[in-house]
Amino acid sequence: MGEYSKALEYYEDALQIREKALPPNHPDLATSYACIGGVYNNMGEYSKALEYYEKDLEITKKALPPNHPSLAISYSNIGGVYSDMGEYSKALEYYEKSHQIFEKALPPNHPSLAISYSNIGLVYNNMDEYSKALEYYEKDLEIKKKALPPNHPNLATSYNNIGQVYDSMGEYLKALEYYEKTLEIDKKTLSPNHPDSATSYNNIGLVYSSMGEYSKALEYYEKS
Repeated sequence: MGEYSKALEYYEDALQIREKALPPNHPDLATSYACIGGVYNNMGEYSKALEYYEKDLEITKKALPPNHPSLAISYSNIGGVYSDMGEYSKALEYYEKSHQIFEKALPPNHPSLAISYSNIGLVYNNMDEYSKALEYYEKDLEIKKKALPPNHPNLATSYNNIGQVYDSMGEYLKALEYYEKTLEIDKKTLSPNHPDSATSYNNIGLVYSSMGEYSKALEYYEKS
């Protein structure tokens, strides 16, 4: 928490200087508001985060053309706060505004589009709308497979996300398939005692347990 208060102090000092030196809708002010919003979001102070992210959005809308990627980031930041607050319909509203801009402004396999698909997929997953979650997670994976080397940790995250959805749907063989792909990458890219590897072993153990294969489950739990 000490690091956050230091960051806030720094960003608020910068904001005061900018407010005195710049006109009220200057893009640098928007940057300051977004930085402060980000710190409050990390602290879990969501109403404060929203207050600053909305100030950022207000300026960004006035300062930039309607399909500028920076505007997409402003919408996405607000979507992220609503997602963390469990206000999923509001989160979707902002994530979709963000996504529409990215689709117009960026090439089809741009990493920002993958992140956008993943964000929307997560919201649908949290809403228990699993078929929609899969649709977006698979689009995220498709881009990452084209953009990243085959053992990149971000690919492991995408496989894990899809595995979780299949797990929640009770499609255990599909869940295993994706969790095992995650574990395969973890083994190649992480140290043996890394927490992510433990999570992967545990996830596979849970699936075997759900399938009633308790000795297999135990084998993976022990590795985790």
